[in-house]
Amino acid sequence: MRQARPARRGVAATELAFLLPLLAFLFAVGIDWSRVFYYAVIVDNCARNGAMYASDSYSGVVSPYPDITTAALADAPDILTPTPTVTSTTGTYNYTTPAGAAASYDYVDCTVTYQFTTVSQIPGLPTTTTLSRTVRCFIAPQLPK
Repeated sequence: MRQARPARRGVAATELAFLLPLLAFLFAVGIDWSRVFYYAVIVDNCARNGAMYASDSYSGVVSPYPDITTAALADAPDILTPTPTVTSTTGTYNYTTPAGAAASYDYVDCTVTYQFTTVSQIPGLPTTTTLSRTVRCFIAPQLPK
């Protein structure tokens, strides 16, 4: 014989009322988290473009970009606002070969720094974070004339 169960009207609505703030919070955090990674990839690509532009002296002649900053920001002209900081340094990398001989290479570092701001202003979570990437490229040898 079948027993009658008590009515459970409104249980789903009550559960949703309790879980909805948590789900909205997780959704907002997930959106900002994915934006951080998206912008980090853009900053990485910009640093790589700048280092490659500065590492080849011939690129300044044939490139459509007038300087390293413009070349670095070619991947993100309108995405990164305000414009990130692009710095370039050069140096010499000294090392010893496996045969014991001293060798060195000249290199250029390109650093792109961007101040990321979150969309959601959730108390307890940071609203800004600095995304920075440095890429080192060895300077290409000069071609004989």
